Amino acid sequence: MRRRGGARRRGGWRRRRRREPRRGNARTRAVATRTPARKSKSGKSERKGGHDGALAHGRAILPRVISFVMPDSNAPVTLELIETLPKTDLHVHLDGSLRLATILDLADKQRIDLPARDPEGLRAAMHLGENCGSLVEYLKAFEVTLRVMQDAESLRRIAYELAEDEARENVRYMEVRYAPMLHTRRGLKLTTVVESVLEGLRQAQEEHGIESNVIICGIRNVSAESSLEMAELAVAYKGRGVVGFDLAGAEYDYPAKHHKAAFQLVRDNNINVTIHAGEAYGPESIAQAIHVCGAHRIGHGCRLRESGDLLHYVNDHRIPLECCPSSNVQTGAIRDLSSHPLKLYKNLGLRVTVNTDNRLVTNTTVSRELWLCHTQMGLSLGDIKRIILSGFKSAFLPFHVKQQYLRKVSEELRNVPGDAAGDELWPPQSVPSATSVRVDALSERP
Repeated sequence: MRRRGGARRRGGWRRRRRREPRRGNARTRAVATRTPARKSKSGKSERKGGHDGALAHGRAILPRVISFVMPDSNAPVTLELIETLPKTDLHVHLDGSLRLATILDLADKQRIDLPARDPEGLRAAMHLGENCGSLVEYLKAFEVTLRVMQDAESLRRIAYELAEDEARENVRYMEVRYAPMLHTRRGLKLTTVVESVLEGLRQAQEEHGIESNVIICGIRNVSAESSLEMAELAVAYKGRGVVGFDLAGAEYDYPAKHHKAAFQLVRDNNINVTIHAGEAYGPESIAQAIHVCGAHRIGHGCRLRESGDLLHYVNDHRIPLECCPSSNVQTGAIRDLSSHPLKLYKNLGLRVTVNTDNRLVTNTTVSRELWLCHTQMGLSLGDIKRIILSGFKSAFLPFHVKQQYLRKVSEELRNVPGDAAGDELWPPQSVPSATSVRVDALSERP
């Protein structure tokens, strides 16, 4: 015989598990405890469900709630904290990222003239970290650095030191770019230039664990024939450390379409393409980079906001932006950091990455750029974590390699306390930790 409340068995009534209605999400739902059974007059065990039964006997049985201590949303985001986070640097120029002491040392050994012979004098002469007013003025500092980058050993050392400096702030993956044609003033072969840089990067990986690859650049304000030669070099070293092709240099008056043959060659060989665009010229430059030259990423893209239609195209097709905030202020592309469009792009859902551009010339690091995004643009620690993940998603790496990076980095970021993005917490697999943060590493394809 069946009665309300359960099925009869020896020794009393079998308790039927009572299903509570689902309220809220899995994280905040209260799970009520069972109310204790009472003896009936017949001596059989009975149960009155839920709180009503408890209140009928003068006892208030409160639901047992799994509580979670949320991180302090007001915890300070310091530069030191950001330095501990795993990061990428996808837009960094080799010839703009030397150590100042290395320039002086190499110039002394090679008897090369410099504007000054001491660190402070050279820093002032090169206007390091200063607003230059234009990209053309900004690029004048490279005339100094290129003087000491004309032999194989110097290139190897400079590449090694760059990777070492990046590793010190926990950059896990770097794509360094340069134009080999600019390092042949003393007769160095183009192949020797490429191999010297790759050797330095490999040595740094062995000693410091940072993975680095190369993007070879053509130069806008040099001939299209030279860019084609650089493209041929990228094809020759595909799979041997070169992962992409770029077009750098003065943007205004030097449209990317003039170098179309170089881009056709690399695309025919399935090589990744990134192009400096929207820095010193308007959104037309970005459209040309994408539609004429086949860019998979855009370097800078500051002026993308001037064309809403193109902006949404970039967003819909998940074309990453290689943002370099401090450099954009230094070249005059942006008035100041607070007016940088990076936050707008991020809020609209664009895939935004943060990079150094030139560690020496801009006097910066990846950590500093991310910290400035927090202090000058109001980005939260959660925003910074998502930008970091966008960097790994945007890397010119095979799909499964990116997946491995994303899984590992996501786990590390979840363990960093102080994220205020409470409504975007990572869905718990069991009981979530107090430092859980939702990071979209595996919610979409890399």
